[in-house]
Amino acid sequence: MLSREMHIKSQSEIIDAGKCDEQIVVALVTAGALVAVADRNVCPIERDEVVNYIKERRLVPGFAGPCIAALFDERARLLQEPDFLNVVIDALRSVPRLSLSSDVIEIAERVAAADRHFDLCEQRAIKLLRLIAM
Repeated sequence: MLSREMHIKSQSEIIDAGKCDEQIVVALVTAGALVAVADRNVCPIERDEVVNYIKERRLVPGFAGPCIAALFDERARLLQEPDFLNVVIDALRSVPRLSLSSDVIEIAERVAAADRHFDLCEQRAIKLLRLIAM
């Protein structure tokens, strides 16, 4: 029998729940940050939307709101660098395995709507996330 700290990845592999939670939070925060930086104007309300989404759904109970917010700020900074696409791909690589596709899209859409201004660049970022997440 597996302890609560372990999740079955496949029949032959076991991964640590802490690593799984880290992958979940990084994927969701990166998706939200990508949409937030798409219009070149990251608002605190967008960061709050990401934190609230993750906390409301209790997706990663081991991560406190301030930790998620700090990760969002770090990701938003990284996503403004020239190699931002590598950051996105690395963060979202585990999305299908973790069954996070719908959460990635929902968090992206909530961030886009958070500042009440749905920009064309945000729409494109969501479209990119849909392609990567599927």
